[in-house]
Amino acid sequence: MTDPAPSLRNDRRNILLLGLVSFINDTSSKIILPVLPLFLAHLGAAGAAIGIISGISDSVAGLLKMFAGYWSDRSGRRLAFVYAGYGVASVAKFLFAFAGSWPQVLVLRTAERFGKGLRSAPRDAVLAASTVRHRRGRGFGVHRAMDSGGAVLGTLVAFGLFWYLHMGFSEVFLIAGLVGFVSLLPLIWVREHGDGPPAQPPRISLRALAPRLRLFMGVAFLFALANFSYMFFVLRSQTAFTGTLAVAAPILLYGLYNLSFTLFALPAGILSDRIGRRAVLMVGYGLFGLVSLGFMFAHTTGGFVTLFLLYGLSYALIEANERAYVSDLAAANMRGTALGTYHMATSVAALPAGLAAGLLWDAHPTATFAYGAVMAFSAAALLWVVARRDGDAGEEHA
Repeated sequence: MTDPAPSLRNDRRNILLLGLVSFINDTSSKIILPVLPLFLAHLGAAGAAIGIISGISDSVAGLLKMFAGYWSDRSGRRLAFVYAGYGVASVAKFLFAFAGSWPQVLVLRTAERFGKGLRSAPRDAVLAASTVRHRRGRGFGVHRAMDSGGAVLGTLVAFGLFWYLHMGFSEVFLIAGLVGFVSLLPLIWVREHGDGPPAQPPRISLRALAPRLRLFMGVAFLFALANFSYMFFVLRSQTAFTGTLAVAAPILLYGLYNLSFTLFALPAGILSDRIGRRAVLMVGYGLFGLVSLGFMFAHTTGGFVTLFLLYGLSYALIEANERAYVSDLAAANMRGTALGTYHMATSVAALPAGLAAGLLWDAHPTATFAYGAVMAFSAAALLWVVARRDGDAGEEHA
């Protein structure tokens, strides 16, 4: 199905405004996230508990993403879900300041991911409708670059609050929640493309999706099994530091990861527009596998600096391009459902991925990264097999 061509003005405005929303929201989130694994360790949470928190929260969000995408297709009104999603997440982040045990963190992290589940597929569908196909990788790349730019700023803010202002965990979380509410303001000027509810409502069914899209969902699910929580990467980097630096340095390394992601997200999207999404994704999956292997053996500051830079590059190659590829393969009136199903598949994988990573971490930390490498290389190999079966021309004319 051919997309209706949006006006260039609306195209740019929506992309930039939604990017600004993500920039502010991710600033808020990344004030919390680099210190969250350290906070959980402070509360006495073991690796299994960290895996449960990341796995359950992401899986619950994933289930909601599919339904939110479907409901946004059915209603023809996507922005209501975007508003609600950012609002719920902001409330949850504010309440982190009052958490006193890891089960409370589990509840709040799940609520925050619930908000992400409400907004992700409808927002991505608005982005896809605001671009034409041959520039879609660029559009998603701009959005992800602005999102990860907020992550860089948020990480620096977290470091400043901790290192220079000597704030405790609760005070840092409180500031993050207040910043989160500001992210709602740019949504006022976002405009939807579309003509309201479709004449024939879409169905929630894998059969309703194109065969090539279903195959890619399987590949994305397999990679998601490798993509365990960033918290294990942060905790692993602590082994290179002592004293106060054991908290401060991992925060900065996490910021380095986000800086790398920010710098490469747009070039990765443009590259996928030129050479095809599958080729870029295969490289991204393979690079993630190599990074996981690197974390098995790294013990020095220089080693971790290099690995966090490559970690960010791998995400730049993967995250926006997976979404753009799903948008390419989905019919315009099914795009919210397709993106929601994709988000559901990858998020549901987070529970077994988190549990496996957590249990392996408690047995031996390096085993966690060996598992990630095996699963990532398997995803790259499966995508290569799918590409060979479809033929090189299949992607460009899907």
